Amino acid sequence: MHINYYFLRQLAPALTRQLAGYTVATCFSQDKDELVIGLTNGTAEYWLKLHLAAAGALLALPETFHRARQNSVDLLPGLLGRRLDSVQAWPHDRVLQLNFRGGATLLLKLYSTRPNAVFRPAFDSPAELFHQRYAADAELLPRSPERTQPVAPATETPQESPPQNPLKAYPSLGDLPPLFLRAHGYEAAPLPEKWRLVRDVVQQLEKPTAFYIVRVEGRTRLSLLPVGEVEATLPATDPVAALRRFVPLLQGRRAYEAELRQVRQQLEKRAEEASTSAGHARRRLHSLEHEAGYRHTADLIMAHLHQIAPGAAEVEVEDYLTGEARTIKLKTTETPQRTAQNLYRKAKNQQLETRQLRERAERREAEAFAALERLEELAALPPDELRTLRAWRKQHGLDAAKATKAAAQELPFKVFEDSGFTILVGRNAQNNDLLTQRYAHKDDLWLHAKDVTGSHVVIRQRPGHPVPEPVQERAAQLAAWYSRRKNDSLCPVTITPKKFVRKPKGAVAGSVAVEREKVLLVVPANPFERE
Repeated sequence: MHINYYFLRQLAPALTRQLAGYTVATCFSQDKDELVIGLTNGTAEYWLKLHLAAAGALLALPETFHRARQNSVDLLPGLLGRRLDSVQAWPHDRVLQLNFRGGATLLLKLYSTRPNAVFRPAFDSPAELFHQRYAADAELLPRSPERTQPVAPATETPQESPPQNPLKAYPSLGDLPPLFLRAHGYEAAPLPEKWRLVRDVVQQLEKPTAFYIVRVEGRTRLSLLPVGEVEATLPATDPVAALRRFVPLLQGRRAYEAELRQVRQQLEKRAEEASTSAGHARRRLHSLEHEAGYRHTADLIMAHLHQIAPGAAEVEVEDYLTGEARTIKLKTTETPQRTAQNLYRKAKNQQLETRQLRERAERREAEAFAALERLEELAALPPDELRTLRAWRKQHGLDAAKATKAAAQELPFKVFEDSGFTILVGRNAQNNDLLTQRYAHKDDLWLHAKDVTGSHVVIRQRPGHPVPEPVQERAAQLAAWYSRRKNDSLCPVTITPKKFVRKPKGAVAGSVAVEREKVLLVVPANPFERE
């Protein structure tokens, strides 16, 4: 909230009191998206440091600053030597305007996604932009300098605001005041009470009793309201001191908090996916265990062969398990014995599928439980210790997401990440050749749906880490899913080290010969898609 209008509203007059009469001595950048302005009154110096990045703007007021000798470039030469007259905050906006004698202005546009600095030597002069890519900012015109008129209070209800949503009447509130309101019964309050609560909060924002350094949803924030976990309470009479205490703390914690959120989201996603996959396996297992099996149907056909007329499309028999009549459909193009034989073959596959489903459900439930345990461990780690977090993350193999993202941007294949292993899937016949012949290492595992056309799938090796069976199984599901057997209930998939796969001379694109193989029987699916 340090670049929110209500804080800038407090900061602007404080800067005016401290900087009126100061002259700009230097203006430069020595880092990407950084703008540093140094001012002096002849005996003292004052620094403004802005980080104007699309990921978020940051305004700092360091007490001292040492310019680097290298990688430093001077900016806005027309600003040098200008004497500051006043600083003002634009009403209900995130813009600080620095007014200089002679009519020059510098607009510090602190928007979260498109921050910029706009300098004009005079009101009607062409604008000079810090970020040239935001060309539309050249149309931003400075406001008339405020001399004695304070910013008008915003506690009156705007006439054009929607009557059913008081929060929309004050679009410059930001995200922390609504959290504060919800904690004080806003959601359940009747509409008149909601308006009263919002007006009370706006009054507190316009005349805060203190500034607060708080933690909200794992992020360190500067607030004008006591919301979340309050770490420090600072006097409202000195916004400059509050900013100087907050910004170094934020910069020190930002990397830690970003990585902490990333790991937490990664574990939550893993737990959700594993739980969902286990649920699917349990439901499929339940349906297999409670429906009439292929073997029982085949037994009924063989027991009632004498009742089946040649070429019959169906036969009605008595089920010896339930004692009820049951109609069995037959194929007119094959004998009842052949139909029973096919059903016995399917029953064998169904037994294998049942066993695999039970194993998968148990394994995925264990993975979900392990992810939840990791979340508990993560919450117990010492706060704000980035080195400890990174060591713990590496220890549990939770640092592969960044590498997978980079691989997805660089490689021309479908890329999936599973338990620290990268799985590559070819997109077409030519792409399959590229994957198998050029990108796959001899010790990578190679997979393909057996006896049909489909994508080549490669599990990249990790030296010293054998590929776990669950990873092999999910890669096999991908091979089945991206093949002609996609709609089969069960699909055999070839799996072998890539060194046993070769391309015969003159073979068509995507065609290979496999010298040794193991076959996995899996249900075709993309286990990495959320349902």
